[in-house]
Amino acid sequence: MTDPGTQSAAQNANPPLTIVIVDDHSIFRSGLRSELDPALLVLGEAATVDEAVAVVIATQPRVVLLDVHLPGGIGGGGAEVIRAAAPQAPATLFLALSVSDAADDVVSVIRAGARGYITKSSSGAEVSDAARRVAGGDAVFSPRLAGFVLDAFGAVAGETASTSDELDRLSAREQEVMRLIARGYAYKEVATALFISPKTVETHVSAVLRKLQLSSRHELTAWATARKLL
Repeated sequence: MTDPGTQSAAQNANPPLTIVIVDDHSIFRSGLRSELDPALLVLGEAATVDEAVAVVIATQPRVVLLDVHLPGGIGGGGAEVIRAAAPQAPATLFLALSVSDAADDVVSVIRAGARGYITKSSSGAEVSDAARRVAGGDAVFSPRLAGFVLDAFGAVAGETASTSDELDRLSAREQEVMRLIARGYAYKEVATALFISPKTVETHVSAVLRKLQLSSRHELTAWATARKLL
């Protein structure tokens, strides 16, 4: 018979993997929660971009199971959740879990910072395993989606290296601002999404244009589009 004290000590030495589930369908959230490995500890759920950002920041989970298409925010879906929450939850990792297997969706959320992307056809056991692997430092993708990531990030080595060199001129915050401005968002919308002031957004935009040697938001959008950064 296991000594209760020994069992308690073992649990403390190996704390449970903490999870937040983000999906706008309550039935899916409930079903996924019931199918996850009981050893995973679900700290909370969210149905919208704004709810997700708040829950992630408040609970600081190790892994967020994140749908790609979500209502709320300024239209960025799961990618917007990552951009807004990650700076304030630095130990949290994001695993996209979506019905979509479109290349644009996969690339968008990975560029935002997700550590993997699996489809909703995955079983509870497969999702649990993927969450553990992401928490352990792996990048996890459903088999047919891996090709999208390779194509987007490494197919043309010269182009990738050139874009990387240009992005290295920008700070992490300047890159976040650059992507939102290039998508056509107003300064106030960017400020709301990133929890900074419109004046700070303006300062970052000026720095981005100067570092990239561009003269306008129109040129910035063309630059980002050509490099598939949107």
